Amino acid sequence: MSSELLVDVSAGIAVLTLNRPAQQNAFTPAMAAELGAALQRCDSEDAIRAVVITGTPPAFCAGADLSNRVGEVSATIEPAPWRVRKPVIAAVNGHAVGIGLALALQCDLRYMARDAIYGLNQVRRGVLADGYAHWTLPRLVGMANAADIMLTGRTFDGEEAKAMGLANACLAGSEVLPTALSVAHDLVNGSAPLPVALSKRLLWEGLGMSPAMVGQLESELNAHVGKSVDGGEAMAAFRDRRQPNWTGSISSEWPAWDGSADTERPILD
Repeated sequence: MSSELLVDVSAGIAVLTLNRPAQQNAFTPAMAAELGAALQRCDSEDAIRAVVITGTPPAFCAGADLSNRVGEVSATIEPAPWRVRKPVIAAVNGHAVGIGLALALQCDLRYMARDAIYGLNQVRRGVLADGYAHWTLPRLVGMANAADIMLTGRTFDGEEAKAMGLANACLAGSEVLPTALSVAHDLVNGSAPLPVALSKRLLWEGLGMSPAMVGQLESELNAHVGKSVDGGEAMAAFRDRRQPNWTGSISSEWPAWDGSADTERPILD
């Protein structure tokens, strides 16, 4: 990995740190490529059970690197954090505007610094917000709040982010990363990986489906999980009155389902 992104994997958790502190971690094409490669690794390696994305202080990501021409830096990352089959937590430890906030919106959970500045200010620069922001933000805060944020391009703080439902918690900047890591450790040590991965995919895709389809998928995916390695372990742990020891594999036990609303149902063995 380049020095623009630091990658540390320990105890089942991958910490991906945007690392251009002198530029407040301004986003570059190289950073996007490195982050995509790291997220692909997180998706494919079973040993990685949770992901935390953060920034080298003092910021999380203060937007696109403006030394590039407008339009050259995009928040489109492949795979997007919401497509990774592990929980992805944004530890937003400082300012996150433009691309920086769009990146956090693509994560599953967001822990945000109270006194930092947040916003999608692209309209004030003559362009549109990208990085799925028009898709993620209304899901998190509703249409009225999303329109307020995106059409005005105004900024707001962590307290307002929490009040709108954008942040899972609003904390002192120094507490953001430790809190995110604590949540990640709890996920790794408590939750079975395959059900978490499938639940994450269904959460993101389910709003585009009918209630009947979501119910059908819940039933069929639960039947699939019941036949998995950890499905058997769950029953054994319950019988033996002990904590389960999850050893299942997302990569080898994933059903033939891309999670898309265009796919009528998972193709299960």
